Amino acid sequence: MGWSYRKSIKLGPFRLNLSRGGVGHSWGNRAFRVTKTADGRRTLNVNLPGGFHWRKTLGSDSRR
Repeated sequence: MGWSYRKSIKLGPFRLNLSRGGVGHSWGNRAFRVTKTADGRRTLNVNLPGGFHWRKTLGSDSRR
């Protein structure tokens, strides 16, 4: 298993995510969050009480 790095910095509802692959960011709270990953993927996450959750990939700006 190789080494990896991941660090998350919270700034109110905004979160900056640092990893070996680059920088991503997300906005929202526990129930609703929109994320853009370091590789360009965008996702919408909805979490409901009782352990129910839903995730949808919104699209990609990745130019790889």
